Amino acid sequence: MAKAGRRRAVVAMAAVLAVAASVAVVARVLAPAEVETVAREPYPAAPAPTAGVIGRLPVAPLVVDNRLRVYAGARQVYADQPVTGRHRVTPFWSYRRWPAKLVGVLAEGTTVVSRWSDGKLVALDARTGRVSWRADGPPPGSVPKPRRTFAATVWDPAGLHLARTAEGLDVLLAAGPGAVGGYALADGRRLWRADVERDCRVDVGSTASGEMVGVDTCAGPPSVELRDAGTGVVRTRWRPPDAPGHLVVTAVGCRDGHSGCRGLRTAGPDGANGRGWLVTDPGEPTAAPGLDAADAVLDGERVVETSGGVVTARSARTGEELWRRADIHPARVLATEPGRVHLLTDRRELVTIDPLTGATRSEFVFTAGRDGIGWQPGRAYAVGGYVAVERAREDATPDDDDQGWFLMAEPVLLAAT
Repeated sequence: MAKAGRRRAVVAMAAVLAVAASVAVVARVLAPAEVETVAREPYPAAPAPTAGVIGRLPVAPLVVDNRLRVYAGARQVYADQPVTGRHRVTPFWSYRRWPAKLVGVLAEGTTVVSRWSDGKLVALDARTGRVSWRADGPPPGSVPKPRRTFAATVWDPAGLHLARTAEGLDVLLAAGPGAVGGYALADGRRLWRADVERDCRVDVGSTASGEMVGVDTCAGPPSVELRDAGTGVVRTRWRPPDAPGHLVVTAVGCRDGHSGCRGLRTAGPDGANGRGWLVTDPGEPTAAPGLDAADAVLDGERVVETSGGVVTARSARTGEELWRRADIHPARVLATEPGRVHLLTDRRELVTIDPLTGATRSEFVFTAGRDGIGWQPGRAYAVGGYVAVERAREDATPDDDDQGWFLMAEPVLLAAT
């Protein structure tokens, strides 16, 4: 009996140890984690690439400081270099969090800001990959699952913008259901936070005059809300004349993404009754009839449009024609950035023009190797003279899954203009 009792005790002890070991493993696996893998190589110099296609990539790049390409994953933000590399290579640095998911990334100078599903804001130094600061932001709410390129995450981060105040302070703006907030980009300190009603406010972007733009339907007919980026105080509530009952507001002429925008376009839900407005100064937006057309893009106070098979520039304020080009094959605007409008022709030529004069800055067939030109553009992005675009199958529709939507395994083209 004594031996049997000892055996039972040993078995019981082994079971306890096994359970404890299992708990320890589960704790290690399931506990919140953060993995920071910093750069081991020197920060690269900025190249001076010649105009043309650089290469193709499996995921969408965010070009940072004209030196790095930053990418997103489900739970990771990472970078590679050089920016002119033909393919994605071993990460220069990376940062992972778990179990939170990455929902947005943007960059200013050498600061890369990531936003996570738990509301955490984490800024990284692009030169090293080290965490510069962390802050608690408003939870982003439900964010649609991105396609496998994560283009929406890095080129169009929901509820995440930058603004510069009149005093020159760079502010990170974060919006979510029920709250919006402003944070100093340099160190992450919270400048302000405002609670807003849920389900009756739509985030739009930020203006060149240092304001956060939203559409508010909480207290009556939809109105445009312009909130000071540095203090969070609502400066202006404005409703366009003869505005429809359901108002759609789109930011245009933006410096990057939906940040630092110089104009707005208001319209009904079907795009009808579109009207353009400038928001370059505090106060109510200024009418810009040259910006009324749905396909018009804004650079400074010049509007470029491609309707009627010609490329035309007009004054945003008056609609007066400034220049016209009929020698470019039928094209659409693929992407814009300050000082450049990038056109994609029906022959898949990438033509970059100067919006001030209409002069061609560069022109080449937008393809890599033997990939051909049988594709349609998905999301696109431009910064610092670099242009990237997702290539979709010619017969694909937005409802297709990734396999049916993308042209190939490396669907993203990157070019220098």
